[in-house]
Amino acid sequence: MPDRGDLYELTPAAHEVPHGLPLVAGLTGFADAGGVVTLLGQYLHDALDTETIAVFDNDELLDYRARRPTILFDQDHLEEYTPPALTLSLAKDEIGSPFLLLSGYEPDFRWEGFAEAVLRFIDSYDVTSTTWVHAIPMPVPHTRPVKVTVSGNREELVDAMSAWKPRTQAPANVLHLVEWRLQELGSPVAGFVALVPNYLSDTEFPGAAITALESVSAATGLIFPTDRLREEGREFIGKVDAQVSENEELRRMINTLEERHDAYMEGNPLPSPLVDGAGDVPSADEIAAELERFLARRSGDEDQL
Repeated sequence: MPDRGDLYELTPAAHEVPHGLPLVAGLTGFADAGGVVTLLGQYLHDALDTETIAVFDNDELLDYRARRPTILFDQDHLEEYTPPALTLSLAKDEIGSPFLLLSGYEPDFRWEGFAEAVLRFIDSYDVTSTTWVHAIPMPVPHTRPVKVTVSGNREELVDAMSAWKPRTQAPANVLHLVEWRLQELGSPVAGFVALVPNYLSDTEFPGAAITALESVSAATGLIFPTDRLREEGREFIGKVDAQVSENEELRRMINTLEERHDAYMEGNPLPSPLVDGAGDVPSADEIAAELERFLARRSGDEDQL
């Protein structure tokens, strides 16, 4: 059992956690395209039986000025104060199989200390594998299944599921650091990056969250309920398709993204699904602007119902 340390506090439930479970992680931070990690965390906590076993210290890890807590102001007084939370929980999937769930915000401070704390939990609970998810915006069409890039040392998952294997420098997530440390130790770890259409990156895209859940299932064998997310996903895509169908310029741009995506997936020697043969990156700014206006109008209409 890990000691309390200075970054987290254990709950009484921490002493009852079975050993030999998989760890699933997703932290909101620098990039959460399509709200994938946010949707995933909320959905798992809402849909599954979870019990908190460790609470991380906000005052040590969080920059409140960058991510301010919310308050509920009721006419003339404060009704509620809701600070962010970063927790480790014991959860059970749809058929009752237990696993550990690390969820909440990505720490602003003390990355090395946080990674050390996570590795301490992994060692103390004899975690069998670590699987984590995040999402980035990419110029890919919403009319095709959401793909993933896979990292880590589980080659069977990389070979079977990784649609894009770039060599590139990118801003790191704190879970990249955890993955790096686990690779050094030879502990099984896989990171799944959902490739979200960049014109939908500022929305909550249920379809991409489903891909994240399916990726976790492939890595762990856990089974998750997805009916609600799938229904929300159908409704969301229906709204997007309706907007696209009404705008010839949007249709042309989506068609261009489809052609480049399909050429890449069919084995055409393009360096990535993002560019054409000349190496040009297609712009999706116009699509994003149109869809944002459309979704804002729909939200306003629904509020008036």
